[in-house]
Amino acid sequence: MANTSTSSANLAAHVAGAGHHKGALVLFSGGQDSTTCLAQALAMFERVETLGFDYGQRHSVEMQVRAGVREQLAERFPQWAPRLGEDHVLSLDVLKQIGGSSLTEDVAFAMQADGLPNTFVPGRNLLFLTLAGALAYRRGLTVIVTGVCETDYSGYPDCRDDTMKAQQLALNLGLERRLRIDTPLMWLDKAQTWQLAHDLGGSELVELIRTETHTCYQGTRDVLHEWGYGCGSCPACELRASGWRNWRASQSAT
Repeated sequence: MANTSTSSANLAAHVAGAGHHKGALVLFSGGQDSTTCLAQALAMFERVETLGFDYGQRHSVEMQVRAGVREQLAERFPQWAPRLGEDHVLSLDVLKQIGGSSLTEDVAFAMQADGLPNTFVPGRNLLFLTLAGALAYRRGLTVIVTGVCETDYSGYPDCRDDTMKAQQLALNLGLERRLRIDTPLMWLDKAQTWQLAHDLGGSELVELIRTETHTCYQGTRDVLHEWGYGCGSCPACELRASGWRNWRASQSAT
């Protein structure tokens, strides 16, 4: 079940931790997690820019909904609109050239011999953060926000807290800048992520995330479930759906 007090405490800690940082770059895919991270960044920082990657995904639905989600955030939350800055999209189709992942090739989802699902794209988050660091450097932004999580996830090694800390150190050394990688969802499960959205923007933000964002690995966008669009059976849909049910159950219990 979602722990409301934990989510609220995490939110307060992140806001307090903004400190002297004024600008943030949010890795924004158009999915539930990155949209929640973007909303939190807009509540915390004076200037927020977004970054998406076209890496040869087998479907482009997330990339297609990104602009609409940004527009809806600005429209429905006018207090955030002045803070929402430029959107950037970088091409990284070298990941498709490397291949071997069901996110870049039309193959069935399965577990690999190494114990990881074949949805794992080796090096993806490391490359994302390296390019985000370079862009933040050029844009004068000091915080990089990413929605990686070590609680409800598929075991991807490049989503772990240790990986994020090591990457932050590498960026600071390599760029000679004091950058911070912020991972607001690292220790939250999906139910707590729904709660965080509610803490940030109430039912209006929850509904925006439910109906406008996209997480499904299959790219299914023709069925709206109670938790959002998706095929309902891929790992991403199962996580999102179970998180929604647990969060709603916790709401009913209070």
